[in-house]
Amino acid sequence: MPVILFFICLCASAVGAVVGAGGGVIIKPVLDLFGLLPVSTASFCSSCTVFCMAVSSLVRTRNSGVRLQLRVSTPLAGGAILGGLLGQWLFGLVRTSFARENVLGAIQAALLTAVMLLVMLYICEKDRLPSKHIENLFAISAIGLGLGLTSSFLGIGGGPYNVAALFFFFSMDAKTAAKNSLYVIALSQASSIAFAAAAGSVPAFAPLHLASMIAGGIGGALLGAAISRKLDNSGVERILKLLVLFITAVDLYNVFRFISQG
Repeated sequence: MPVILFFICLCASAVGAVVGAGGGVIIKPVLDLFGLLPVSTASFCSSCTVFCMAVSSLVRTRNSGVRLQLRVSTPLAGGAILGGLLGQWLFGLVRTSFARENVLGAIQAALLTAVMLLVMLYICEKDRLPSKHIENLFAISAIGLGLGLTSSFLGIGGGPYNVAALFFFFSMDAKTAAKNSLYVIALSQASSIAFAAAAGSVPAFAPLHLASMIAGGIGGALLGAAISRKLDNSGVERILKLLVLFITAVDLYNVFRFISQG
């Protein structure tokens, strides 16, 4: 299984690095789809993989010409860190409320399906909708709070909805949004992992499985950076649309699968 986990994370992280989705939004649903890891373990290992992937991608693309907009992304990340902690607390609360992992998996899959449908709707209509230029630090932090809470609870690291939020609230182009999304993801996932460790809520996992996933995440970050250099903004957006469609289909299937196993 370590080889399978490696290639899932490699492919997911390569796509995630290109569009700024982090990879977890693919890794978590695919792990659930094939039942490779328990739901809680999949969430934690996915978060660790996404953190390593995001950091690797940021280091690899530091001289790419696409700049971080730190006046926006830093308070956004600050809010996401707090949101990540709240998301971890909420996940633990829900986890202890249900004796069966399948129920937790169904809740996560249903919420992620709903989020992805909204993201798909926005991306398809993006050019027809006016975007914002929010500069208020409190408002930016509040947006980050919502993004961090959602990503932490779902165990996906950030996902296309981070990029969609950067499109809408801050009028970023696709490549700028992707890089700033990875910056936010890296900081929020670091806090989420630290909180889980401090709270003693880290689920049981095989070290070899986690190492395989992290290696795939780092490899995917390097591969994604190479692919991104060959794409323009419209190319990144096309990949983002395909990604959202794929994730929505997988998560919708996962909802029914978890319910049927319930």
